[in-house]
Amino acid sequence: MTETARDLPLSQEVEVLRHGWWLHDARWYQAVKNRFGQEAANELNAEVMQFVARRVATVYARQHPTKDNATSAEVAATLETLARLMFSRAMVRLDSTEFDGVGGWETVVSEHFALRMLKASRSLEGYQCPCMQLRAGWFEGIGVQASDEVVECMRVGDPVCRFRACLKS
Repeated sequence: MTETARDLPLSQEVEVLRHGWWLHDARWYQAVKNRFGQEAANELNAEVMQFVARRVATVYARQHPTKDNATSAEVAATLETLARLMFSRAMVRLDSTEFDGVGGWETVVSEHFALRMLKASRSLEGYQCPCMQLRAGWFEGIGVQASDEVVECMRVGDPVCRFRACLKS
């Protein structure tokens, strides 16, 4: 007897769905790159990533709104939840979040499946990570204004990806 979606536990069903959509994303990126070039693939990938991240964050925020006076710890926790909605732990490893005490924080990512897959398909050269557009979509979707920057990036050879954000008043 074969297993159907009805027979799978919800967590497995969600995992299959995530992997299917990320496989679609990877193939879509490759198709755009091959047909229209790397620049177009990077530009469209970033645009679509921001849209999807904003949508996921907006849907989440309807059930779990971010307070107007949210602390950096509360916003960082929301971003981590959003990351878990979009990426499984096997896909992206978030190692730490460090707070500076004045509204800023750094988030460290030590593994990301997209970079691993791009390297395996020999497509890493010329790829531009859409991380900042993803994070901008999350901030916008939860209604929070923050400065945000990349401090380290595995794409360019750093050992981790490190993002620094600070709430704007």
